[in-house]
Amino acid sequence: TDRISTFDCVHPNGIPGKGACLTRMSVAWDELLCRSASLLRTHLITADVAQFPAALQPHATMLEGRAMLVRKLQMVPLECVVRGYLFGSAYDEYQRTGAVCGVALQPGLRLAERLPRPIFTPATKAQAGHDENISAATAVERGLVTQSVIKQLEVMSMVLYLEGAKYARACGILLPDTKFEFGYDGDGAVVLADEVLTPDSSRFWRLEDWRPATSPPSLDKQFVRDYVTGIGWDKSPPAPLLPDHVVAETSRRYEEISQMLFT
Repeated sequence: TDRISTFDCVHPNGIPGKGACLTRMSVAWDELLCRSASLLRTHLITADVAQFPAALQPHATMLEGRAMLVRKLQMVPLECVVRGYLFGSAYDEYQRTGAVCGVALQPGLRLAERLPRPIFTPATKAQAGHDENISAATAVERGLVTQSVIKQLEVMSMVLYLEGAKYARACGILLPDTKFEFGYDGDGAVVLADEVLTPDSSRFWRLEDWRPATSPPSLDKQFVRDYVTGIGWDKSPPAPLLPDHVVAETSRRYEEISQMLFT
């Protein structure tokens, strides 16, 4: 759909075209990345509405370009975040502790600095309140996943991130960080689910705009986060109404990143 949330709260008005943009990008990434890597399996069956079940055909016009037929999974209760650059909440934590989610980093790194190597920093999927950044070890200690599964999630997330970042850079785009979600299929195999490398789940910067120690303009949901933070919203429900200029500019940025990557 076109609805948008920030800080786990859904805003009362949406972003026109957003749902179609995210669907289009997820399908494109899925075909580009997952189907070419034998260790990665995806929940996606098809995005062709003509192949959807007969009961959905009367709604084909509404679903066209905005829906995917997928395999049902038991979702892993983690967001699998990969960070290649130091930004956002990771930079705030690094300034306080010198580490991000239990991963120690070298001193002296600046805002938006490219990390020596990407790091895997999972987060909980909170049922209430905000998600919590945790270490891989903490995820195992809390019983959210087993040791073998967390290692599998890390490997799969890194493969997706590195391949996605390589492709994006060739298009003039940097991928500072992103999050993936996975689930277990009927055989217990770990399968990629949900959206993939979209402006709702990822951060995108133009390569030409990037400079360490600066905050590059974003082509993602950060634009909305910056607005609601700037007006002093306390990040508690209800989320504020987004003004027309924020809606229009967000829609433009989402479409721009989609066009830059897949035209």
